[in-house]
Amino acid sequence: MRGRVKLNRRERGDLPQSARRFAFVLIMICCTCLVLLHPAGAQVTSERLLNSAKEPQNWLTYSGDYSGRRFSPLNQINATNVRSLSAKWVYQLGATGKLETTPLVVDGILYATGQDDRAFALDARTGRPIWLYQRQLPSDIRPCCGRVNRGLAISGDKVFIGTLDAHVIALDSKTGNVVWDVAAADYRTGYSFTVAPLAVKNLVVIGASGGEYGIRGFIDAYDAATRERKWRLYTVPGPGEPGHESWEGDSWKVGGAPAWNTGTYDPVTNQIFWPTGNPAPSNRGEGRAGDNLYSNSLLALNADTGKMNWYFQFTKHDEHDWDATQVPVMIDSGGKHLIAQANRNGFFYVLDRTTGKLVSANAYGKITWSDTKDAEGRPIAKKEASPTLEGHTVCPGALGTTNFMAPAYNPQTSLFYVTARDQCDIFSTAPQPYEPGHAYYGSAYFPSEEARPYAGFLKAIDPATGQVKWQFQHTSPTWSGVLSTAGGLVFTGDAEGNFIALDAASGKPLWHFQMGGAAYAAPMAFAVDGKQYVAIAAGSAIYAFGLP
Repeated sequence: MRGRVKLNRRERGDLPQSARRFAFVLIMICCTCLVLLHPAGAQVTSERLLNSAKEPQNWLTYSGDYSGRRFSPLNQINATNVRSLSAKWVYQLGATGKLETTPLVVDGILYATGQDDRAFALDARTGRPIWLYQRQLPSDIRPCCGRVNRGLAISGDKVFIGTLDAHVIALDSKTGNVVWDVAAADYRTGYSFTVAPLAVKNLVVIGASGGEYGIRGFIDAYDAATRERKWRLYTVPGPGEPGHESWEGDSWKVGGAPAWNTGTYDPVTNQIFWPTGNPAPSNRGEGRAGDNLYSNSLLALNADTGKMNWYFQFTKHDEHDWDATQVPVMIDSGGKHLIAQANRNGFFYVLDRTTGKLVSANAYGKITWSDTKDAEGRPIAKKEASPTLEGHTVCPGALGTTNFMAPAYNPQTSLFYVTARDQCDIFSTAPQPYEPGHAYYGSAYFPSEEARPYAGFLKAIDPATGQVKWQFQHTSPTWSGVLSTAGGLVFTGDAEGNFIALDAASGKPLWHFQMGGAAYAAPMAFAVDGKQYVAIAAGSAIYAFGLP
């Protein structure tokens, strides 16, 4: 053929077939050696998960333990020496988009997820990769808020991931190979999973995302060994179920109430506490009259059956996209068994976790939607706060005073730490027909000039009084979560790429490190060979920090 140059094998750089076969065998031997040298896949029994406080060197669940406190008992890194903290290793994912994962660490192996449903295991000492799993996603997935994933659960010798195409997958923790794969829902109608699952007993519990597409939300529990679905709780009740009367007509069929952030578990009462998100359409109440249960609620579920023991609804008939999916935190104080949540609607709530009865609700940010409370102490929405065709300003805005950013609670300071923002939006509304698989908002909103410049904070709240004890103002609002440690520290990140350590009692900034990318994840802590590390995902990488 004209213009074509024919090269011989040596000129092309090809290897003989025998040489290629030898190279392949050599690569496989090397990979096997790496796995043997780093025996990922230690058995994580239900007893280990229950007694995670006895393993401070490990980080066994999304929030560190079942309480949701995101508190590390490690104190090698403390307020005295944190100024010496430096980056020990960085693992680059080579992916774009928001990185929201919280890693798990088990016996020196770090497990985490990345964008587009990657999952991987690293040597926690060095950050060297051990295995990588990449989900092959369909081209027409419909995630609302980025191709993100917040992490894994671990149970036995498997790690578990929920995917953007609404599958639940078990991976061998030693090799990353798929052990089982279950399709939970039809992604083409807007269902997805972005949440880090929660392993409880022999179950893997996970909640659906997709409230922006008019899904009917649910929480599932799967047998970790067999993949059998043991129970499903729909967060929007159907005909004949308690709460169904809170939906107008057939609006329940596309009612939303997603369950897209990780809950907590109380082994004493065998209850899972799982938060839910907005009703659909998220910003238009016309056509779905009623309280719209169980949207924007905290649900107390029997872990074995999924039966609801009680619920508390933070925002009734929500018209501002104020998901209540913020992590609930269990607090025991003065003989009281409490559960606290810094809500997206701008109020900090404390509940009796035995009964679900409200203890207190106090504003911790800029609020205009409510100025009164009912007899039980619940904030009451002002009629004029509802969106209109012309639009008007409401505080907080649709992003909320906080959002998915994980909070922390330090039992030494008795303070609750949360990322917060002051931002107001102009909400307008107009009719919108439901169409399967298409965005279903029923409104438009955009930032209001009344709240400029937008402010972002790390706030420390006293759960006993609901009062803000101190606050640290960021350069701009951040999406980073929080970690507190027994070293008297609070760690968080910011939108400018800084990783920051503050004094847990006073909020005084003590140290920072520029990571080169915004933080959308929450920090965690672990130890290997007696050395403490603090890790966080930022930009497109995971960073691990330690002392010299």
